[in-house]
Amino acid sequence: MAKPQLVKTMAAQNIVTPSADSLAASARAAATKGPAPVHLWSPPFCGDIDMEIRRDGTWLYMGSPIGRPAMVRLFASILKREGDAYFLVTPVEKVGIRVQDAPFVAVDVSPTGTGPAQRLTFTTHVGDTVTADADHPIRMARKPDTGGAVPYVMVRAGLEARIDRKTFYRLADLGEVVARDGADWFGLWSGGTFFPLVPAADLPAD
Repeated sequence: MAKPQLVKTMAAQNIVTPSADSLAASARAAATKGPAPVHLWSPPFCGDIDMEIRRDGTWLYMGSPIGRPAMVRLFASILKREGDAYFLVTPVEKVGIRVQDAPFVAVDVSPTGTGPAQRLTFTTHVGDTVTADADHPIRMARKPDTGGAVPYVMVRAGLEARIDRKTFYRLADLGEVVARDGADWFGLWSGGTFFPLVPAADLPAD
């Protein structure tokens, strides 16, 4: 549906785009421990809200940073991804927001074990924790504008965290070279899964 027609339909149905405060109130009313069950909610789409998550994890509302960490965590708990689009969802409303890169930033990692028994548990800037495994993979994405590579880990339901630089430096010390599909790869073990990150041939010489 084209956006002008969507706006007309919303107006005809008397659907009003909520504010950040009303979204927060609805989220608090439906609050559960941990991320909300947004996959169970099917509210009407209420339009886009002027909210953005910057690449560094900063949440902006109407161009200004949201300064209350508790509010950011609340909004993060009702975040949902559909394709390449992101929404804040409560039982009664659904609004679109903008995300520059990944919605979360992994700011720490706690390793246990070694080799295939190793477990890498990440903590995000909004307090989520996730252990990398087959359902929560680590990946490297090439950036066409710079040619560099950026690491990510899946947190939940299509929502990724960009692994920050200091955390990735720690991960690099835990990596090893493993043969995969006829080639040697430098990567990481976690949760019984090996995540190939860089061809071993591309590693700098000692």
